[in-house]
Amino acid sequence: MFYVYALKSVQHDRIYIGLTSNICRRFKEHNLGKTRSTKFYKPWILIYSEKLDTRAEARRQEKKLKTGSGREFLRMLITAPVAHKDRAAVS
Repeated sequence: MFYVYALKSVQHDRIYIGLTSNICRRFKEHNLGKTRSTKFYKPWILIYSEKLDTRAEARRQEKKLKTGSGREFLRMLITAPVAHKDRAAVS
């Protein structure tokens, strides 16, 4: 299994998109400053992740998210109100 993920810097207007086979380990590495491209923008929050079967599929999805429309999609996730599936059942 591989994961495509997007992180948002808490203090800066930055989004980082990557792929990994271990999302928990990778997220910790970003927030500990072990990744050169992200260490100056920590702390990070996870805003998107997707599990895919192969590395090739994950790489294709990562490339899509790095396009203008992919980044626009991620920005919409940040600004959109949170919707919960269970909310409809409660009301």
